[in-house]
Amino acid sequence: MSEDPWRLPPATLEPPPEPEYQSPVHQERSLLRRVGGSIVAALLAVLKFGGLILTGLFKFKFALSFLITAGVYALFFGWEFGVGLVLLLLVHEMGHVIQLRREGLSASAPMFIPFMGAVVAMREMPKDAWTEAKVGLAGPILGSIGALAVLVWAEQVDSNMLRALAYVGFLLNLFNLVPVVPLDGGRAVAALHPAFWFVGLFLVALLAFHYQSPFFFIVLVFVAFEVYRRWEGRNHPAARAYHDISWAHRVIVFTVYISLVLALVVGMHYAFVTVN
Repeated sequence: MSEDPWRLPPATLEPPPEPEYQSPVHQERSLLRRVGGSIVAALLAVLKFGGLILTGLFKFKFALSFLITAGVYALFFGWEFGVGLVLLLLVHEMGHVIQLRREGLSASAPMFIPFMGAVVAMREMPKDAWTEAKVGLAGPILGSIGALAVLVWAEQVDSNMLRALAYVGFLLNLFNLVPVVPLDGGRAVAALHPAFWFVGLFLVALLAFHYQSPFFFIVLVFVAFEVYRRWEGRNHPAARAYHDISWAHRVIVFTVYISLVLALVVGMHYAFVTVN
């Protein structure tokens, strides 16, 4: 008798395989491995995204410091004057940035500090005192132009608020020309002779004891230390070479420096507002 081709073979029932035995220690290690892997992945994610956040904050530190400083000034002087003051500080600092780039030197973005002004950090030193003087004077030059523009605007619209803003702009640029490091004036007169730093130190001391202001005392301590540090190293061969510039360059620095001081005094005179 022939076998039926459509007939299925009888099913063979086999018992299911027994689960592999795992000791409690092995199970605990597996669990720790999974948990540990999750923790490591989470830490890597935090480091990655945290680094991006910190990088973003560092990248936008200019905007953050601008907004914070403008906000602080706005609380004391009103938002129009506060924002205008920070903009004038920005114009001043951009003078340094522009000249640094013209000299092929890299610098940070301006950083604003409430009631202390603003600063641009040089990532490399100028090659000589002539270059440093040009960088130092570029800030007050552009800052003075900015204050003059505000004064012209004030006269057009007859605004005492803008006149006061221009006055403060002239005053801040004039203060920066005090011949003591690390102020702009100190960087300029370094091209003339380092002895001028002691004249600036004396002027800052007079301001501090006359006004009894903590701000001037902080500046006095800082500049005194900087003058001492630079004066001590003035006879080093590298320092001598740094300050060895031509007399023509010295005359240019002196002329621009004195002209700026006189122009700023005149600007303060015309921008002065009498309070009734």
